[in-house]
Amino acid sequence: MSTPHNEANKEEIAKTVIMPGDPLRAKYIVENFFENYKLVNTVRGMYAYTGTYNGKKLTIMAHGMGMPSIGIYSYELFKFYEVDNIIRIGSCGGYKPELKLFDIILSENVFSESNYALTLNNDNCHIVNSSTELNSIIEKTANELDIQIITGNTICTDCFDIYMTDVNKFLERIPDDFNPVSAEMEAFALFYNAKILNKKACCLMSVVDSKFIKKIATIEERQNGLNNMIKLALDSAIKI
Repeated sequence: MSTPHNEANKEEIAKTVIMPGDPLRAKYIVENFFENYKLVNTVRGMYAYTGTYNGKKLTIMAHGMGMPSIGIYSYELFKFYEVDNIIRIGSCGGYKPELKLFDIILSENVFSESNYALTLNNDNCHIVNSSTELNSIIEKTANELDIQIITGNTICTDCFDIYMTDVNKFLERIPDDFNPVSAEMEAFALFYNAKILNKKACCLMSVVDSKFIKKIATIEERQNGLNNMIKLALDSAIKI
């Protein structure tokens, strides 16, 4: 079995999938954390690997950038490969002055102006929540690993917010009581797919930029700083 975007056989994809945006980050994860692994998808360079972490079968698959990209890959994983759980791991921009580079954010609810839900499902939906079950597992695992995380609402944008001509105009359109802690570009589509397909999804993010932080993380710093988040995602995934 395969789809237009995934050449893996159904049995080659685990029930729990961890999804970074960058295909090279997927490669980095299996090379540095897995006991063994197999490359099961290379279509469009969107690598997917399946192997074992602490004896548990897991799949690591990249999702690319933006809602349309993760929307396709996560929908196919849920719908055609019968994946039950997806943990997205990625970077985000911090929206609170107390946040520091590489702080880990766990999304609770995500807001987007996107018409993703309307286009996919004729649903004028702009706020969707993560899986409380998966979030609970991640929070418990973070305590066990002594990794500090910040839980809160996040926003999902159609463009890189740093490039917006007036980000304050965008922020004015967010519901008054939503109070976002960070912004990224994929979680809404992931959460909405999980919602309509009766699956579970969550999103862990590492802060890599903020208007309150003058320093911009380099590519190398981003990779090294993401290791705690990767470890948290993996150790949580084996408990699902």
